Amino acid sequence: MKVTRVLAVMMVALTLGFVSCKPKDADIKAAVEQAVAALPDAAGATIEVKDGVATISGIFKDEAAKAAAEAAAKAVKGVKSVINNGTIEAPVVAAPVEITADDPLTKSVADATKDFPTVKAEVKDGVVTLTGEITKPNLIKLMQSVNALKPKKVDNQLTVK
Repeated sequence: MKVTRVLAVMMVALTLGFVSCKPKDADIKAAVEQAVAALPDAAGATIEVKDGVATISGIFKDEAAKAAAEAAAKAVKGVKSVINNGTIEAPVVAAPVEITADDPLTKSVADATKDFPTVKAEVKDGVVTLTGEITKPNLIKLMQSVNALKPKKVDNQLTVK
């Protein structure tokens, strides 16, 4: 009976010893975060760890940075596998700005302002200058019409009644 009890206590002690030697998810997460943070293009990465499986999320500069983060995570002791949910940053491509030339713009602005007799418009170097008086509802309509003509700029000096 005493031998059985001693063996049971020893089994419990051994089990606790083995379980406590296993790295904890929080420790693995800290190590993975440190490893990934050391990479130059992985500043926005977030790490989650559950049962030794590291999940990487965030936006990376390019595919190489994403792969480097995954490799760094795999190299951490205690990581069983890595799920890389990172995305690649979309390149910023600026659309060319289209500005209408003065001659056609002057005619189009004259057409847009013809319904507003108290408004005067002048076009110079792609800039439309509006002067005079207008009501608020008409101002919205006029500004939409003038901006649709694609001037370089609209200088609104109108007085709203």
